[in-house]
Amino acid sequence: MAVYTKINLREIKYIEKNYNIGKIINFSGIKKGIENSNYIIQTKNRKFILTIFEKRVQKKDLPFFMNLMFGLSKLKIKCPEPIKNKSGKYLLKIKNKSACLVSFLKGKDKKQLNYNDCYIVGKNIAKLHIASKKLNLFRKNSLSISSWNSLFNKIGKNYKNYRELMKTELKYLKKNWPKNLPFGIIHADIFIDNIFFFKKKFYGFIDFYFSASEYLAYELAICINALCFDKRNNVFKLNKKKSSKLIRGYQSIKKLSKSEKENLNVLCRGSALRYLLTRSYDYVNTPKSALIKIKDPKEYIQKLNYHRNLNSFKDYS
Repeated sequence: MAVYTKINLREIKYIEKNYNIGKIINFSGIKKGIENSNYIIQTKNRKFILTIFEKRVQKKDLPFFMNLMFGLSKLKIKCPEPIKNKSGKYLLKIKNKSACLVSFLKGKDKKQLNYNDCYIVGKNIAKLHIASKKLNLFRKNSLSISSWNSLFNKIGKNYKNYRELMKTELKYLKKNWPKNLPFGIIHADIFIDNIFFFKKKFYGFIDFYFSASEYLAYELAICINALCFDKRNNVFKLNKKKSSKLIRGYQSIKKLSKSEKENLNVLCRGSALRYLLTRSYDYVNTPKSALIKIKDPKEYIQKLNYHRNLNSFKDYS
């Protein structure tokens, strides 16, 4: 979450007019994240999140995101639920950009996950995957391996120190990327700030705007990179107990296939490269006026190199 598009009382009155939510008594921007503009909207009795979709999110994908969150909510997966306006639609226009209002999820993110948290998160990822299978939805992953070469080219001549690493890894992954793994809808961005806890217990996932149809095990690869590395003295190292707990939690609900296990290392390498590429792109292209803390891509150089020295499922479990 972030703030690129600034709103004022004019937009607040427009929201009040278009939704049956009552009078808005307060609103404030949310600085976390890097993708869309987000605000907490507060009425007398409830809180909501207003999301204004920025450049990376395509308008044609918005119905998928709305229907996914609505469908998951009805299947008892804790996540923000989109609110329909007076016209019965999920989307509206703010400053000529598409926007939506979703329910406010109780709780907040943790600064660090403990081993039990990793197990519970893994368990709830499996529940999400099982629930999403029941929804008749599909969205091609716009940040799949087929997009990485284009991202690499858009970075230009920046990051000369590790362009060769990215180029070499792209070549390796194109050659070794798995085929025919179990497929379905994944969240695709389960970072620590997208996992909410309430009263010290897991409560739900937020920020579904990267969700797509993809290999299910790729979700675990993303989470291993995002949640299972410890940083000490500016060095990132895999905490195998965390990754093991994450995987065990997942498998307590949904077993991994032999092929998924055999390809976990390749998926982890792919996930690390994907975030190295997108963070490098964002670092170069994010406007200085944006109210956001830009994430340093160099973290993912270390993580990518770490995975390159591993090869088996046992290295993670």
